[in-house]
Amino acid sequence: MNDTTHTIRIRPGDPADAPAVLDMLDAAVVWMNGRGNTEQWGTTPYSRRPGGVARVERYLTENAPFIAELGGAPVGALVLDSGPSSQMPIAPAGEPERYVRLLISDRRHAGRGIGAALLSHAAEETRRAGVGLLRVDCWAGGGGELVAFYERNGFTSTERFLSGAWPGQVLARRVD
Repeated sequence: MNDTTHTIRIRPGDPADAPAVLDMLDAAVVWMNGRGNTEQWGTTPYSRRPGGVARVERYLTENAPFIAELGGAPVGALVLDSGPSSQMPIAPAGEPERYVRLLISDRRHAGRGIGAALLSHAAEETRRAGVGLLRVDCWAGGGGELVAFYERNGFTSTERFLSGAWPGQVLARRVD
């Protein structure tokens, strides 16, 4: 017997997924704040930030979005692009790349490997596109837990940067 309630399924995302992605982002802000982290994403729910809803809608229409599901319900999202946001102070890769613009998982399902499954899917999508480099940037503050998460998932830290007072880290993973 197959237990599909515990199997992570990844499918292409679309604009209809915006409410679920926004809910996950809002819950992540609450979770981070509950742990004393108000620096990474602030204290305002993502859905109430200026431009937050529009950004998620753009991600789901202009980029390559993927949704992780458990038992048919969205529990994670990943958005791939051909490079970093032009608003970030990140150097071009110097070669074709895929770039993780968003990775979020439902905190109610923490520890289930949702983020890792989405990153594995991103590596496969990158390889399938004939591209050898997958990169991501993340918050490098606090105790470095997020950087360590990406390193556990096959990424290597490359360059650090500051976006205002926000400390960031670029990480890369070869997939060829």
